[in-house]
Amino acid sequence: MTTVDDLLNLLTLEKVTENEFTGESKTVGSPIVFGGQVLAQAVHAASRTIANGRILHSMHAYFLEPGDLGQRITYNVSKVRDGGSFSVRRVTAHQKDSTIFILSASFHKKEDGYNHQIDMKPDLKQPENLLSWTDILHQYGDFLPKSLKSFFEIERPIDFKPTYIPNPMQPKDLPPYTDVWFKLKGDVSGLDLSKKQQILTYISDYNILVSALNPHASKAHWGNTQTASLDHSMWYFRDFDFSDWLLFSMESPSTSNARGFARGNIFTRDGTLIASVAQEGLMRPKNKK
Repeated sequence: MTTVDDLLNLLTLEKVTENEFTGESKTVGSPIVFGGQVLAQAVHAASRTIANGRILHSMHAYFLEPGDLGQRITYNVSKVRDGGSFSVRRVTAHQKDSTIFILSASFHKKEDGYNHQIDMKPDLKQPENLLSWTDILHQYGDFLPKSLKSFFEIERPIDFKPTYIPNPMQPKDLPPYTDVWFKLKGDVSGLDLSKKQQILTYISDYNILVSALNPHASKAHWGNTQTASLDHSMWYFRDFDFSDWLLFSMESPSTSNARGFARGNIFTRDGTLIASVAQEGLMRPKNKK
């Protein structure tokens, strides 16, 4: 995948029945299905059953089994409730006889009300002054660990620019924070809010556990730590435009019991808060049982 059109083709599922949909998978460098893909495809499936124009405002999901890249995923949608203001859907994802994922999503009619938000961090480096993952590969590829180099070599429909790049040759513990600018590749004009939310959901599973690994970076890295998304929640606040860079600002309040917890906020460049994310992930040292 190299553009937003490729990503939308991946997220757009084939309709089997009114409440059943199927889709394929694309690797992001992992031997199993990327969690963000399953999240976004499930949101797409749920959205296909909403006929009253209501807007997705939250979703909560659990990853139950690793997804097989070679098998299609079937998504079954249950219409839990269509009330006066909210519609709720439950989605289960299956491969063969296994349920690999469950999601609940709530959709809300457009209403006026109070409005406030937290501020974006001040004085962050702007994306024009930062290296992207592709830039890092081209400039430092010969010095990167093999697993990290292979990960950066995967073509993606998104550019990521972290505000801080640690030196993998001189690992050290870091604060439990990560800030990453991101931008879609390709023509983003004409995207409706539902498609933008699905794409944002896909992106939300990138980078977030980095903040949970940072405080242990002197000894822990992706090569010696087994990681996997366990659960994922997201809240969608405001419409936005994908034509400029967006900021994913993340922090990890805690790691314990081989699990890391992280949360983050997604802002437009001018500081408008468009979504918040929370995730707990497995962070198991490979040399321990």
